[in-house]
Amino acid sequence: MKVTTVGLDLAKNVFQVHGITDEGQVVFNKPLRRAQLLAFFERLDPCLIGMEACSASHHWARELSKFGHEVRLIPPIYVKPYVKRGKSDAVDAEAICEAVTRPTMRFVQVKSVEQQAMLSLHRMRELVVRQRTQLGNMLRGLLAEFGITLPQGLEKATGFARDVLGGSAPDIPEIGQDVIRVLCRQLLSTDYLVRWHDLRLQTVARADHRMKLLQTIPGVGPVTASAIVATIGSGRQFRNGREFAAWLGLTPRNNSSGGKERLGRITKMGDQYLRKLLVVGMTSRATQVKVRPDKGDPWLRQLLERKPFRLATIAMANKTARIIWAVLTREEAWSPRPA
Repeated sequence: MKVTTVGLDLAKNVFQVHGITDEGQVVFNKPLRRAQLLAFFERLDPCLIGMEACSASHHWARELSKFGHEVRLIPPIYVKPYVKRGKSDAVDAEAICEAVTRPTMRFVQVKSVEQQAMLSLHRMRELVVRQRTQLGNMLRGLLAEFGITLPQGLEKATGFARDVLGGSAPDIPEIGQDVIRVLCRQLLSTDYLVRWHDLRLQTVARADHRMKLLQTIPGVGPVTASAIVATIGSGRQFRNGREFAAWLGLTPRNNSSGGKERLGRITKMGDQYLRKLLVVGMTSRATQVKVRPDKGDPWLRQLLERKPFRLATIAMANKTARIIWAVLTREEAWSPRPA
């Protein structure tokens, strides 16, 4: 019996494979050790393989594609409805096998090693930014215990840290001074790591043609541009700009019934990191428009006059996502459309 479809449930060491024929007859449903996986699929005739999309799935998709198999990655949330009862590796592999054959199923594009390397740079940067914020908050909290108020803002915290390491210790007990010095040293070290990651991303963004095109869009810098290219590549897996904006979770939640259309808040169902970068970029742009209305986009200026600030920034992020898709798919720089 020839196997035409395989559902592969990924794990760290023990994988589950579920194979069926073209008529739907089950040929095997068994576990495989990590060392056995590639040899098993190398002996198997080329077929359709379904896997849940996760960090390791892109590596296995690239490896299995070398044997002639067609590999499709499915978002885990779309596999869950096909789990009949209970929760086990065998049941999950069967659900994946059934889900991958659905004609209306949505799939995740397999990332290249270059894309994953770029995303690893973003993940590391996100980690050190979060650690820098935690260190700054810890420094303010400890100083407040001794009645010392440190103004808000990153520059104030790093400036205070440089003064402390330069010999200007606060008037507190010696043990407290030692703790503050260690915190200040760690804060400056983490701030250096953040700046190094920013410079590395800027260097990459200057060398990539698609990233340079995206940076012509107002509110999109090297960090956002590199993250988008590393995540979606050319963007051609989306049919239009609205589909890309919906994938990012920037479109309103639809709860319509009985011919009545009800739209709520944005879904927040997509890539949280990309959505955050776009919203932060548009927040900065909207703040500049409020300070200098004569320098801003008339559409955004009128929107800020009619709508609350946060709603306007989300709407601008939605619009920018559609522009990003158009720039990527057409491979043309953004240019403002005349009124």
